[in-house]
Amino acid sequence: MQIVELLYPAFLLVLLLVFIHSIFGLEIIKRGVIFTDLAIGQISAIGMAISIGFLEGEYQTLLTLIFALLGAMLITYATQRVEYKEAFIGMLYAFGASSIMILLANSPQGAELFQKLSATDILFASMEQVYQSALLYAIIAIVMVYIYPRTTGLLKELTFFASLALVVTSSVQSAGVLVVFVLLVAPAFIALSQQRFKPLYVAWGVGVFFSIVALFLSYHFDLPTGYTIIFILSFVVIGSVFIGRRIS
Repeated sequence: MQIVELLYPAFLLVLLLVFIHSIFGLEIIKRGVIFTDLAIGQISAIGMAISIGFLEGEYQTLLTLIFALLGAMLITYATQRVEYKEAFIGMLYAFGASSIMILLANSPQGAELFQKLSATDILFASMEQVYQSALLYAIIAIVMVYIYPRTTGLLKELTFFASLALVVTSSVQSAGVLVVFVLLVAPAFIALSQQRFKPLYVAWGVGVFFSIVALFLSYHFDLPTGYTIIFILSFVVIGSVFIGRRIS
């Protein structure tokens, strides 16, 4: 009972993260711009690094949002004007990662802060985080389900990447850049690798089940929660590829 009470907020946060990131993950894989979320996440983390490293944590959400929207606008431009989109997006990721290291280079806790930006320990998430995430993700889900499909051209691109930027602003602070990337890609990858069930439902089911397994493993074995989620979901994706080939 004590374990359930302790993990309850983290459990709810995982449900929310999987719910919203699966929606975007399916679209990202179909578009063939896999590193989009990772690049936006890394660019948005520049805002977090500035806040943590120089402003004692002040204006963290605002700065993260500003840089996430900047990353979204750059990628929107790339999808319309740049021939080799993935290469450009990869450079955005490299720029974001190197910027963070430079910003935190003279901080005594630089390495620790960089690790936190990559994968946060969501095991001790608060209910306040859950409520804030639930409200934001509900609004974004409505936009993606009812508004996004009715847009076209540049407006469609801006709607998608701006919505993704808003989600990343919240989820990077809650879970970290690499966790966000894995939650976006891994469940969607497995869902699109099968044709029997609706991909979104498979992505939700796979993401929730293995993320919850990771939560309990990290709790029982005192492992870093974010990296445990990354390891489990990555392992499942790699394993599904070999299992799928053997079956076929």
